[in-house]
Amino acid sequence: MKVAPYLVFNGNCEEAFKAYVDILGAELIVLMLFSDMPQPSGDEPAFEVPEDHKQRVMHAQLKLGDSVIMASDNAPGRPPVVIDGISVQTAWDTPEEGRRVFEALAEGGEITMPYEATFWARGFGTCRDRFGVPWMVNCD
Repeated sequence: MKVAPYLVFNGNCEEAFKAYVDILGAELIVLMLFSDMPQPSGDEPAFEVPEDHKQRVMHAQLKLGDSVIMASDNAPGRPPVVIDGISVQTAWDTPEEGRRVFEALAEGGEITMPYEATFWARGFGTCRDRFGVPWMVNCD
């Protein structure tokens, strides 16, 4: 069994995932827009997508080594989402890699714990990126 975080954004999923490709060295393996949804056949009811939502992300998936992160933009008609009470944790081989990733994720966001050596790790820090996603960056 594998577990993968599924993030929900408020209209900036594509921008966030393209940034994560650069920051994390990830591979974008799926990016489907609401406009890519097939029309129903037969008696199935049509899912009406508002015009302002058609270019938003219906489903996206990043591959990071053996892990994946999935996401979408919030569905039409739903209230804005705030990601809270959970963080995406990453582990890096060297403190330098961890620091580079942490600084890139924190840019334009908010540092909640500066990246530094701790009693449990050679480097650890937490931040909320400019897209609203909380991160934990770790180097054991």
